[in-house]
Amino acid sequence: MKLCLLLLSLLLSLPVLSLEAEYYRFRVYLKDKGDGGFSPDNATAYLSPKAIERRERQNIAITHSDFPISPAYLDSLKKTGGRIITQSKWAKTVVVENSDSTVADRLTRLPMVDSVKWVWKGKHPDLTCHQDTTRINTTDTRQRNYYGYAEKQIQMLKGDKLHQAGFRGKGMTIAVIDAGFENVNRLNAFKQASIIGTQNIAYPGNSVFIGDNHGTKVLSCLAANLPNRFVGTAPDADFWLIKSEITGSEYPIEEDFWAAAIEFADSVGVDVVTSSLGYFYYDIPSMSYSHQQLDGKTALVSRVASMAAQKGILLFSSAGNEGNTYWQKITVPADASGILTVGSVTAKRKRSDFSSLGYTSDGRVKPDVAVMGSDCCILEPDGAISTASGTSFSTPVLAGLGACLWQSLPQLTAQEVQLLIRKYASQYKHPNNELGYGIPNMYKSYKKGLKDVSRRK
Repeated sequence: MKLCLLLLSLLLSLPVLSLEAEYYRFRVYLKDKGDGGFSPDNATAYLSPKAIERRERQNIAITHSDFPISPAYLDSLKKTGGRIITQSKWAKTVVVENSDSTVADRLTRLPMVDSVKWVWKGKHPDLTCHQDTTRINTTDTRQRNYYGYAEKQIQMLKGDKLHQAGFRGKGMTIAVIDAGFENVNRLNAFKQASIIGTQNIAYPGNSVFIGDNHGTKVLSCLAANLPNRFVGTAPDADFWLIKSEITGSEYPIEEDFWAAAIEFADSVGVDVVTSSLGYFYYDIPSMSYSHQQLDGKTALVSRVASMAAQKGILLFSSAGNEGNTYWQKITVPADASGILTVGSVTAKRKRSDFSSLGYTSDGRVKPDVAVMGSDCCILEPDGAISTASGTSFSTPVLAGLGACLWQSLPQLTAQEVQLLIRKYASQYKHPNNELGYGIPNMYKSYKKGLKDVSRRK
């Protein structure tokens, strides 16, 4: 298993070892999506019953933005000699690949095409490897408390009280969009986790359980269920695991994959999405972002994140770990409107020095809130309970409790749940660019939300 992963890592990071041709990928911006014969009346052709129900429950109409791109348009793009890699119906974009870079000229001349942008160059890795299926146990010493080594990060948010009130995520569906989930299918810590599906956007047809372990650590913050060792924040929820990252390089196509990932999550009807991925710098510096572009509208990934919020998804995005680097600021899609951007604090409730700073370039408060992300309890792919630091981990800690809060107040919309989380955070009346509205108190949000709902009756 380790040899297989090592070979994969070498192939991805050292493409000169590959004997394959170099390929180019172009993002095609369409003027419109064409007429594919889709309408709100045949919504089940492109949305699952759960996705439709989530919209209906929040009085969200099915609109043209929900319609897929016309198959005729896709056929026209293919006829240029390119291969379709991914697409976004919300952004009206399609990524086309060819070993001949002049395909961009042919694409530009198509009548339905608005513009074409180069988003990736590289060689295809050999992803063939054997997947080990032996089980992995966690042998860390049992603790006296129920949450084990994760007690601090849950108690800081009063998540233990929310759980004690009977809300552990049952009936809620959470999508985790990440780089990979190595060994999740083998770890006994996830044996009781309800993983209802996986999707590999970056490498279609390949397993999400090999190649990268960042998502394993992220998922453990939510779904680990080892009483007295490590219990996550939503152990009774259902999970979709979605891989959207290409390991070993950083190109704008990562945003196209992320867009496809969240649109997939929407289509299968998830309630909550947690994403610990962020972008600002690419391997080709001219493709990178500037601080002025952190407006929630410039980056493709930010526009799509805001669209997901409009579809009734409760979306949590990591703020980024650039607070002590030259960049300092949040990354994209953390600048998106309508979502909860999560920063990091220490066990002493002080901002982690790495936690990215706000505000957005148009003056909105970001991050929205901050959660313990310094020395956060996580699970390693070898089964060991460890600690790691980053907004990558503060985000799923809160996302799991966000799902529990929504479970407790199903009458609310995703935006109303967001407001409850912000409103009863530690510095709601005096937000800043370090912690936003502060550290949430999820039990207080639940109690206040319960009163608000009772007044409506």
